[in-house]
Amino acid sequence: MPFGKRFQRLRHFGRFRQISAVLIKYGFGEFLDRAGAATLYYRIRRLFLRKEPEITRLNYAHRIRLALEELGPTFIKLGQVLSTRPFLIPPDLVFELSKLQDQVAPFPFQEAQQILERELGQPISELFSEFSQKAIASASLAQVHKARLKDGSEVAVKVQRPGIKRIIDADMQILRVLADLAVRHIPESRQYDPQGLVDELAKTTRQELDFVNEGQNIEIFRSNFADCPEVVIPKVYWELTTPLVLTTQFIHGTKVSDSAALKLKGLNPRVIAQRGAELVCKQIFDFGFFHADPHPGNILILDGNVIAPLDFGMVGTLTESQLEEFSDILEAFVAGDAKKVVRVLLESEIVDEKVNLRRLEIDVSAMLQKIKRQPLGRLNMKDLFWESFEIFKRYDMKAKSELMLLSKAMVTYEELARSLDPEFQMAEVVKPYVSKLIKRKFAPGQFIKDTVSGISDLRKLASDLPFEVKRILQKSRKGEMSVELRHRDLDKLILELDRSSNRLSFAMIIAAIIVGSSLIIKLEIGYKVFGFSVLGLLGFLFAGILGVGLVIAILRSGRL
Repeated sequence: MPFGKRFQRLRHFGRFRQISAVLIKYGFGEFLDRAGAATLYYRIRRLFLRKEPEITRLNYAHRIRLALEELGPTFIKLGQVLSTRPFLIPPDLVFELSKLQDQVAPFPFQEAQQILERELGQPISELFSEFSQKAIASASLAQVHKARLKDGSEVAVKVQRPGIKRIIDADMQILRVLADLAVRHIPESRQYDPQGLVDELAKTTRQELDFVNEGQNIEIFRSNFADCPEVVIPKVYWELTTPLVLTTQFIHGTKVSDSAALKLKGLNPRVIAQRGAELVCKQIFDFGFFHADPHPGNILILDGNVIAPLDFGMVGTLTESQLEEFSDILEAFVAGDAKKVVRVLLESEIVDEKVNLRRLEIDVSAMLQKIKRQPLGRLNMKDLFWESFEIFKRYDMKAKSELMLLSKAMVTYEELARSLDPEFQMAEVVKPYVSKLIKRKFAPGQFIKDTVSGISDLRKLASDLPFEVKRILQKSRKGEMSVELRHRDLDKLILELDRSSNRLSFAMIIAAIIVGSSLIIKLEIGYKVFGFSVLGLLGFLFAGILGVGLVIAILRSGRL
C-alpha cells in the first residue's frame, strides 16, 4: 500500500506532517526520502522550508536531540531507548541522548481536577483536606501535585497528562510504518533493528502509562528493602490509585545533585555514594529487579544519609536464567577466560554461530588482558561497557534489552556517585556481589537443584524422542516433508531493478513524446507560432521538463 494511503487510513496523516516538518527543520529530511516516505506535501515543504542558520551550525547529534525533544514524549522515550544501545549508535550520540530533557509546562489544574474526580469517583474536597493547585513537578507523561489526606498524611499525587495516550498511540503507529519502510528501503538500517526498537519502545511506554503497574513496582521495592534502614521507599495509597492517578507518601528530602544543600545539612557525600552503589547492586544481584533510571532527579537524600529513590515507572527484571547467564559472563571475565565468554555468548544466543568465533575469542582475550592490566581502583564501568559494546558492534551481536537497561543503570549511577565522591570506584562495590553470585551458583543446594533439573530434562527428551522420530518418518513416507528456501539481501537488488525499470519506462515515454512532437510540429494543424505547430512545441516543452526531472533524479541518486 502506498505510504500516503497508509497514513490516511490510520487517520494520523496530520501528525506525520508535523514529524516531517521537524525532521526537515533539523536537516533529516533525507531519511524520509530514502525510506520512500516522501509525500507530495513533504516534497513541496522541503523546497520552501529554510533551515535556521543557528541550527545548521550544530553537529548532527545535537540536532537529533533537539528534534526528539520538539517531537514530544514518544520520541523522547525513543531517544532514551536508543541511549541504552551504545553498540548501535556512535558515542557522541549516546552522550547527547543522555541529556534529553523530559520537562514541559504543566497543564491547567482544572484538567487535573477533572481527571482526579473522574478516576477516584469523588470530589477532591472529600478525599483531601489540602490539595496544591500548582504542580511541584511536570513531565511529558504526567505531573505531580502535593496534597494532604483527611488523616493528616502528606501525599504526592501523580496525574497523567490528558490525551497523552492518544498522542503516543498515534506516534507508535507512525513509527511502526517508518520502521517497516526503513527496513525495506534502507538496507544499512537493518543492523539497528528499527522494528525491534519500536516494539521495545511500545512495551516501555505502555508500562509507564499504567500507574497501577508503577504502584506494583513500588510495592516490590518496599518488600525487597523492608529490612534496610538506609533506604526509604514511598508507601502507595491504593484506594487513591488508578491507571491514570498514582498517590504515594510524600517524602521530604534533598536532591542528591544539590551538593551545597547536602553540605549545609551535614550529609556525607562519600557515604551517600557508597550506599547508593550498594542499593544498585542489591537490586541487580540479590533481587533481579532494579530501577532502570537512577538519574539525580529520581533520588532524594534524607537525614542520616538515607536514600529515597523515586519514579518507578521504568524498571528492569532479570529472570533466574538471565542472572545465571550474567554470572557466567562475569565469572569468565574475572577468570580472564575468553573461550568461556564466547561459549556463554553462543549459549545465550547473543552471538551467531556464523561469525568468526576464533577472531571473536582473540578480540575478547585482548579486552580481558587490557582489563587485567588495569588496577581495580582505576577500572571504570563505563569504559568496560564501551569496550564490550565495541565487540558487540563488530560482530553484529544481538544484546538483550535487560542487559542494556542494567548497563545503563550501572553507568548512570557510577557517574552520579563520582559527582559526590571523585575517588569512588563502582568496580570495588560490584566485586563482592559477583563473588557471591559465583559462590551461590556452586553451592551444594544449587548443584543438587541443577542436577535434578538436568535429569528431568533428559527423562523428558528420552520420552519424547521415539514419538518425534516416528512423526518425521510418517511425514517422509506421505511426502509431506518440505524444504523452505529464503532469500537474503535481495531486497536491495529488487529495489534497484524496480528503480531502473521505472527510469527506463520514463525515458521511453520522453522519447515517444519527442518523436510524436517532431511529427506534429510541421503539420498544418492547430495554431502556429513562428511557423511551428503549438501542439508540437508544447510536446517538446513537456518532454524537456520530464527529461530535466529524470536527470536531476539520477544525479541526486549519485549513480550515473
